[in-house]
Amino acid sequence: MRATLHRRCMQAVTNDNFGPLIAYLVPGATVLAGLSNFSPTLKSWFAIGPTESPSIGGFLFLTLAAIAAGMTVSAIRWAAVDTLHGWTGLAIPSLDFSRLGTNVNAFVLLIEIHYRHYQFYANMLVATAIAYGCYRLSLGGVFGLRWIDVAFFGLEVVFFATSRDTLSKYYARSQQLLSATLCGDTAPSEGNRQSSPTEIATSVSGEPVPVAQQTPAASGPVSGKPFEAE
Repeated sequence: MRATLHRRCMQAVTNDNFGPLIAYLVPGATVLAGLSNFSPTLKSWFAIGPTESPSIGGFLFLTLAAIAAGMTVSAIRWAAVDTLHGWTGLAIPSLDFSRLGTNVNAFVLLIEIHYRHYQFYANMLVATAIAYGCYRLSLGGVFGLRWIDVAFFGLEVVFFATSRDTLSKYYARSQQLLSATLCGDTAPSEGNRQSSPTEIATSVSGEPVPVAQQTPAASGPVSGKPFEAE
């Protein structure tokens, strides 16, 4: 039974569901693993005992509960980790989604290769902290540092650093793709802007000259005299 469920899970993982799997299901399962210290029902869903085997019903309930827990973790991450990144200089870029028309596939690719991984690292930062807190509570109190405590703090540092790196890359590349200040939206630069007659006269003499004195009347094609004189 265990081998059958494992094989079905591996067959169900595709490029289409890999992002949500790592963004929500894995962090949610991590939280549930921590909570299983206080719930025999959760422990039976995980089938942690060596003589136990997971049931179809237990596997289904575990999957649904892990998704719900993962979505909750993601909300906590939005409120805590995203805010912390924003306070420390990683601001949300200004994007022009009117450019999205021909760039949809490129933007989806950025989400899959950057933002989904950010969700995993940042959500695991929260989920691991919750699971560690449950582990500590299951011990009945706070004791001296063990190897698992050192591993927890080291893992949290890695999760925070990688979440910041992936979010920074997502922000930078999505801004390159959908920036509101790309060519065509900005005012002409000083080097490319056409100067008005008044500005040309002022730049030469230092004093503004009336437009009538700057632009002579056009000459006629035959006599060379102004049109109004012909």
